[in-house]
Amino acid sequence: MEYILGFIVLLGVLIFVHEFGHFIVAKLLGVKVLKFSLGFSPVMIKRKWGETEYMLSWIPLGGYVKLFGEEPDSEEEIPPEEKDRAFTSKPVWARMAIVAAGPLFNFVFAVILLCCGFLAGFPVLASEVGKALPDSPAMQAGFQPGDTIKAIDGKFVWRWDDVRNMIEESPDRRLVFTVERNGQTTEIAVTPVLSDQKDMFGELKGRIGIAPSGKKIELGFLAAINEGVRFSGYLTELVVMTLVKLVRGEIGVKALSGPITIAQASGESLKAGLFSFVFLLSYISINLAVINLLPIPVLDGGHILFFLIEAVIRKPVTGKIREIAVQLGLLIIVFLIGLVFFNDIYRIVTKGWALSP
Repeated sequence: MEYILGFIVLLGVLIFVHEFGHFIVAKLLGVKVLKFSLGFSPVMIKRKWGETEYMLSWIPLGGYVKLFGEEPDSEEEIPPEEKDRAFTSKPVWARMAIVAAGPLFNFVFAVILLCCGFLAGFPVLASEVGKALPDSPAMQAGFQPGDTIKAIDGKFVWRWDDVRNMIEESPDRRLVFTVERNGQTTEIAVTPVLSDQKDMFGELKGRIGIAPSGKKIELGFLAAINEGVRFSGYLTELVVMTLVKLVRGEIGVKALSGPITIAQASGESLKAGLFSFVFLLSYISINLAVINLLPIPVLDGGHILFFLIEAVIRKPVTGKIREIAVQLGLLIIVFLIGLVFFNDIYRIVTKGWALSP
């Protein structure tokens, strides 16, 4: 039940946020919204309030908002009295705003979730050393349990993430640590060596052989908001970096996961506690925002690309060019869906149901 419930709640919330972004901005800009659907047909429940039909459908892998007059190639006749409410009658900037609102709402939702999470007590580890591993550069340099790292090469640090990041990014480069020990400040010089373990991108990082003490920092209101925004930026960078490395061929397509893995992760995170589930919800919301902005026809980014071209050539992209672009976009999406399902099933068959950390 945890897997089913976690999957439905996670996708349901993220799809609602995404489609609500399109919906509310369309309403604010005077566009008539014909349908608002969570899920794809067959329809489970539908009700009409005002001019919009709201639907809840059985297949929870997406959703859509149908706007009045949204297709530039449509032969649908638009009554003169409603022309101002048609999507295609709006200026380019307004149409771009409506389309971009979905990914934007997903990103803002993730930021809000993470800020609330840090306000509620998301753990932030202090830059205090718990131990120095035997025969490690840290042990040889003189690090001791209880040392609090205050700065690295003169740059102030206070959270363990800062310490780890600077060490990982500096293999074979001498670093000077400013350390507070028993109320006194001292400096320790140490050179990180390349780790024998690869990170999630298959790269070797620097290490000196220290572990955190586990001491947590209590954040005030402003500090929690700042941490939520900072961590949102970090997750966004992580998603973008993954896409860039995929395009460059630096990581393989086996790194891609699909709905089955999302269902597993949502169930595991729900069993692990609310904090874990909120973190996963935030991360996938950012994924959804970034992926939807890719310039692939049928995705929001593809529509934005059409609008940018229209702004340059002073007329909408219609006819055969648009038709071929949309068909190509659909082929790409179908291929990616098939690929991630294959990856999910192959992983389960070869490695079992359990997810790696």
